[in-house]
Order: sequence, then structure tokens, then C-alpha cells
Amino acid sequence: MEIEDREFSQKAKEDFRLVERAVQDKDQKAYAELMRRYKKAVFHTILKMIRNVDDAEDLTIEAFAKAFRNLHKFNPEYTFSTWLFRIATNNCIDFIRKKKIDTTSIHSAYVDSDGTQVSIDLRDNNLNPQEEAIKGQKIMIMQYIVNKLPPRYQTLIRLRYFDELAYEEIAQELELPLGTVKAQLHRARELLYDMVKDNKSHI
Repeated sequence: MEIEDREFSQKAKEDFRLVERAVQDKDQKAYAELMRRYKKAVFHTILKMIRNVDDAEDLTIEAFAKAFRNLHKFNPEYTFSTWLFRIATNNCIDFIRKKKIDTTSIHSAYVDSDGTQVSIDLRDNNLNPQEEAIKGQKIMIMQYIVNKLPPRYQTLIRLRYFDELAYEEIAQELELPLGTVKAQLHRARELLYDMVKDNKSHI
């Protein structure tokens, strides 16, 4: 990846090197560092669009899952942050259209870490293959690490991500208070992030 003579910020160049390590060397620490750098920013961007913390956390996981799976396709003519945020916002738009929820405008743009304005690309409502691909990304990230979770968290993750049940449906299925389900799912997501950071996953 030829980046030394390109007009990118130091952070962007560091991202390029992390991507290279992740793709060529399968370096788990590189994946973890990319997630650490952008997890909060991706989460807050999604949260602004859908205004629901639980869904924003779910969509943040999906964004990184899709990005990591397709990292070998990353084009270094753009910054990694630009590419990642496009994935995250487009995935979020698909979610918005599917749920038909009230949101802030999706016709706006944001500025990435290099000061580049990135627009949000709108896609046709009838892209069913894309919806299937998003579902596949959701399952993919879980398949790598879900078996490493404690049994009670495995059940919650499977119901939420594999069976795609709503929080209320999970609460009924497990005969648990809704607040308990949300709290335990939040903890399960934290464990997923920790596994990446601790180099225990196999992304």
C-alpha cells in the first residue's frame, strides 16, 4: 500500500498500515486498534440518525463486521474512516427503511478525520439481495465469537442476532423483565468488543 507520498493525515497513514497488517498478516491487534479508534465515532454517528441506543449499538457491531469482512476490498485512495463511515451510514439507512422509523435527515453529509466531506449514498428500496447481505454480515461476526461467551449471553445473542427477535420478544421467550434483557444484551456486546481487544476472536 503506497501511502508515504500521499497527502493524508498522520492518523490516516497509521490506519492504512493497520489495514495492511490486518489483511496481509491477519493481525488481530490491528483489527482491535481500528475498532478502538472508530467505535465511539461510528456509534454516535448512527445514534444521531436513529436516536435509539440499543439499535445504535447493534448497528455499530454490524458496521465493523461488514468492514472487517471486506477489508481486502478497501481502496487506499480514500481514508479508512471515509470508507468505514460510508458502510455504517448506508447500513443504517437500510435499517431505517426497513423499520420505517422517524429519523433526522439522511440527506446530510459528515466530515471525516481528514476533513473530507462524505455524502450518504441512498439506495433503491427494492435491493433485497443487499438486505440479505446485511443479514449475513450480522450473522458472520457472531459466528466467530458467540461460542466463547458465557451460556446465558450466547442465548441472548442468538435470539437477538440470529433469530432477529425484538427486545420485548426476547423478554417473553426467556420470561425475563425487559430491563434485564436490555442490560444483559448490553453486557454481551461489551464482551464482544473486549474479545476483539484481547485478541481472542477470529475475525
